Amino acid sequence: MALDKGLAPAKINLALHVTGLRAGGYHLLDSLVAFAGVGDQLTALPATDLTLEVMGPFSKGVPVDESNSILRAARVLQATRGVAQGARIKLTKTLPHAAGIGSGSSDAAAALRLLSQVWGVENFAPDDPIVLELGADVPVCLHAPAPARMRGIGESLTPLPALPGCGLVLVNPGVEVPTGQVFDKLAQSDNAPMAEMPARLDYEGFVEWLAAQRNDLQAPAEALAPEIARALKRLRAMPGVDLAVMSGSGATCVGLTRDMGRARQVARAIQLSEMGWWVAPAPLLS
Repeated sequence: MALDKGLAPAKINLALHVTGLRAGGYHLLDSLVAFAGVGDQLTALPATDLTLEVMGPFSKGVPVDESNSILRAARVLQATRGVAQGARIKLTKTLPHAAGIGSGSSDAAAALRLLSQVWGVENFAPDDPIVLELGADVPVCLHAPAPARMRGIGESLTPLPALPGCGLVLVNPGVEVPTGQVFDKLAQSDNAPMAEMPARLDYEGFVEWLAAQRNDLQAPAEALAPEIARALKRLRAMPGVDLAVMSGSGATCVGLTRDMGRARQVARAIQLSEMGWWVAPAPLLS
């Protein structure tokens, strides 16, 4: 499916295996990355200067200077493609921060997609080394909405066939979990890689295969934020949720449902009982 160029969809690590440690302290990953049909939204208009305005429920704390991933991506595109024009960018921030769903990286990728169109220049390919310099998750986010197997430090992407259509329930228990702290608590870095995913899986087969994979960051994330274990338990107890996993380094947890009708029912029930949590039903994009 085509992706709205201004949408920065939530990145979901449906499985995340930590397989080694590289010189310089970078952990090697093997992860199934997919995207949910919910995310931040960007708009951009041609302008003399390059500016960023942020609004939305999670706008607080988002920088609007050159430290922002959107502006860094825009500057790289400008410099590499010889663009003299600027842009007035607006970001509606609807995804929580430090939540394991790659919102900053997805914002940067969306900015590249959107600005390449606004400025009439060629976008970067996901495997361009300059994209990895913007952040380890930016290449896979530029690959959205298609799922991918992401390995190494994020530079190795293997496209995957379309995943079975299903509903997702994203739940964040209202805590931020800094990625660096999670990796610091990781007991072991040399773990088994993800199993090969069989071709042409139906929904039941996909859930069964996924249940046999891991997120090696879940235990250290739960040690930092016990609320994660509570969110997973809440999802697993809900009728209609066939599997619940933690995404990335947390704290967002994801329940898989057979369809969007069930996802909306589950989300509504959790929203009513956990008023302080961020809860969003969304389709799995593919």
